Amino acid sequence: MTRPDRHSAADGDSTLGERLAAWMQQHLRGEFEALRGCKGPGDPRFDAALARRWEQCLAQGGWTALGWPVSHGGQGWSIQRQMVFHEAYARLGGPARLGHIGEQLLAPTLIDHGDAAQQQRFLPGIREAREFWAQGYSEPGAGSDLAAVRTRAQLDEAAGQWVIHGQKVWTSWAHVADWIFVLARTQPGSQRHQGLSLLLVPLRQAGIEVRPIRQITGGAEFNEVFLDGARTEASLHLGPVGDGWKVAMALLGHERGASTLGQQAHFRQELEAVIAMARRSGASSDAVLRQRLAHAVLGLQTLRHHAWRVLGDDASAAGPPAMVSKYAWSNWRRELGVLAMDVLGAGTPMPPGDPDVGLLQRLWLESRADTIYAGTNEIQLNLIAERGLGLPR
Repeated sequence: MTRPDRHSAADGDSTLGERLAAWMQQHLRGEFEALRGCKGPGDPRFDAALARRWEQCLAQGGWTALGWPVSHGGQGWSIQRQMVFHEAYARLGGPARLGHIGEQLLAPTLIDHGDAAQQQRFLPGIREAREFWAQGYSEPGAGSDLAAVRTRAQLDEAAGQWVIHGQKVWTSWAHVADWIFVLARTQPGSQRHQGLSLLLVPLRQAGIEVRPIRQITGGAEFNEVFLDGARTEASLHLGPVGDGWKVAMALLGHERGASTLGQQAHFRQELEAVIAMARRSGASSDAVLRQRLAHAVLGLQTLRHHAWRVLGDDASAAGPPAMVSKYAWSNWRRELGVLAMDVLGAGTPMPPGDPDVGLLQRLWLESRADTIYAGTNEIQLNLIAERGLGLPR
């Protein structure tokens, strides 16, 4: 597929922002207007079919695979230019990226650890938004302790396929994805980090059942995935068989990539909504609340500058400074949720069904989980202590 609007890496950042703004103004309208600012499957406005078409629109406009090497069909942008794009995209109302897991997590891992056949098979579908991916890591009893996975896979040599049995949980967007990468135990009797493999598995088959998990917000962006004799080709393992832990950890390293700046742009929108409500309801007359709002602004600025520091040099993204990122932003947003409720309680009561009130209520409900998913606070502190500071276990 030819990309009709490929963006030159020589463009200045100001030109990039202007080009993106003009493109978004032209395309984020009509049927796509309903997706403006949509946060993903947990958002009441989310429409899976429409989100797919939006991703394909982005691909046709040349706004995907930004950081991939040119040799693998990407644009070869620097980390700094990617950061400019992600911040501007969120600021301009771009909806959550349905292709994020495939494009930002799996694709770089495929480029580093996949063979040529795997790259040729999967990278074009990800880049062109024809195939979407989910992440099959966490399990009941093996969430933050990922090395305790019990999902197992056995090679059926006659059929040339892996046969997989197990269960994954908290699987984001599995109900709208086409493929899932599954961390499974392929060496019987192996323990912990040994004997694991990362398998690439088609989701739409008889051996897989996806059950949405209804959240307290009413949405269902997470799922349980049951694998009961699910199959995938014998060649579809990333890296050597049994060495999946190394590959899985490399993939998780990409979660600290440039798109985190887009996440923070969404946080800024939430913070601005809290401030606007404080002014509207009169809660801003409370000196203590004003001070807390100021601290929230300063906290977000600190997160932003830390992200730029971590990501400013590609080589540093997986180093000790990056280890504090998840702990820092999840605690900041959890406290923002508390602040949102305190602002609502301190001001003039708003009319029932007010959409601005609903937005802050959802923020509070969603933020309760921030310090749990993707590694609990306790796990994050252990990682910082042991791997970042070199302290004994």
